[in-house]
Amino acid sequence: MTVRAASAIAVESVDVSAYSIPTDAPEADGTLAWDSTTFVLVSVRAGGQVGTGYTYGGTAVATVVASKLSDVIKEGDALQPPARWADMQHAVRNLGKPGVVACAISAVDIALWDLRARLLDEPLVVALGAVHDATPVYGSGGFTSYDNDMLRAQLCGWVGAGIPRVKMKVGSNPDADIGRVQAARSAIGDDVELFVDANGAYNRKQALLWARRFAEYDVRWFEEPVSSDDLDGLHQLCEQGPPGMDIAAGEYGYHLPYFHQMLAAGAVDCLQADVTRALGITGVLKVSALCDARGMDLSLHCAPQISGQVGTAIWHLRHLEYFHDHVRIEGLAFDGTIDPEPGGLLRPDRSAPGHGLTVKQADLEQFRVA
Repeated sequence: MTVRAASAIAVESVDVSAYSIPTDAPEADGTLAWDSTTFVLVSVRAGGQVGTGYTYGGTAVATVVASKLSDVIKEGDALQPPARWADMQHAVRNLGKPGVVACAISAVDIALWDLRARLLDEPLVVALGAVHDATPVYGSGGFTSYDNDMLRAQLCGWVGAGIPRVKMKVGSNPDADIGRVQAARSAIGDDVELFVDANGAYNRKQALLWARRFAEYDVRWFEEPVSSDDLDGLHQLCEQGPPGMDIAAGEYGYHLPYFHQMLAAGAVDCLQADVTRALGITGVLKVSALCDARGMDLSLHCAPQISGQVGTAIWHLRHLEYFHDHVRIEGLAFDGTIDPEPGGLLRPDRSAPGHGLTVKQADLEQFRVA
């Protein structure tokens, strides 16, 4: 059923499920190791259409959707995702918004935007007001649990697919980091941009030391050299770090005040935000407006199949993290996924309404945990 834009249509039902999907090899970064990822899927129905959203988080996210958010948006107008988003903000006041609750709101908000676009029979990028035709990506993985052969193979795979920028993890064993960065640079050559991500593993002086050493290998992007909660430390790295190396953080931002504080502190050269954490599409578009007001670039974090769509609507867009785990999981979970074009661009398919993804329920079922 397709409705006229002037018609209101009530949300009928909300369904949520969670799946624990093993990694294809042990994975670790500077501060964490893991062997599985929990994928939370939300479906919202109205007017004969189904909108699909998702996030990455524990099963507690599914509990929040089912026990708190579902009833909040039922009977609300499915053609007004920002209004339903506001309803959810008010409803979670006593739960505490950052973390699990923000991920739950994000998944529902993504589903609502997809539903709206399907009801109006238009691609999501049109519904969002795209200003770009495609979203640039960088290949991301390079886990500290990989030996140098695995590291080189993964990075070279992205380069071979035409992605001109790649990122690796550092910080688990600082004594090994220079050797790993050297191996990466020699494998990808001089024409590919090399990024590193410490996930907050270093203290301030360590981070400054390693930034200078990484610069010798033309590293252009140093993500979370210190904890993203250490705004003063990040600011010091921005001020004192090597020329040509951007300091980035923001992937753990869950609501607008966090991003405002990070920008006001001068803590980053490029801000990051995750559409599956930062209160969904509605939330990330508000973060984007903060960046626009400062002429600051925004880089999207992970979840490439939805982030690639949202990126087209961000004016000061830098790029999107094409994260190994999420690429694999989204390929398992959905039909209709898109792959990067040569040059490292994700170009949304405008021939289908919504985000164009269809859930492969039978393939997911073996991993279901909630």
